[in-house]
Amino acid sequence: MHKRALQILFGFILVSLTAYNLWASTKQPVFDWGGLTTPPDKYWTIATFIDAYYGFLTFYVWVLWKETRVLPRVLWFVAIMGLGNIAMSAYVLRQLARLKRDEPLGVLLSARNA
Repeated sequence: MHKRALQILFGFILVSLTAYNLWASTKQPVFDWGGLTTPPDKYWTIATFIDAYYGFLTFYVWVLWKETRVLPRVLWFVAIMGLGNIAMSAYVLRQLARLKRDEPLGVLLSARNA
């Protein structure tokens, strides 16, 4: 990904999530949230859902950069969007297993997969 694409993506996430949270707070104070189904609690449930998927997308940007082949990129996208933190932890554990004994952890974050 290019720097400009990342700026647009994360700028969109910042603005849209902030806007939604501000709008939801006009419907109900966040500290009055009481559950997943009772109105107007649904606004904060939706805000939490959006926040979670933006987090998944943020993590996927790293996966997209690390993985150089199309098939793993697609499969990890489906797994992350479908399973969330379960797939994300599996991905990190897989990357840790690939790390050589003498390699520093920084390699995990900074090296691309072959």
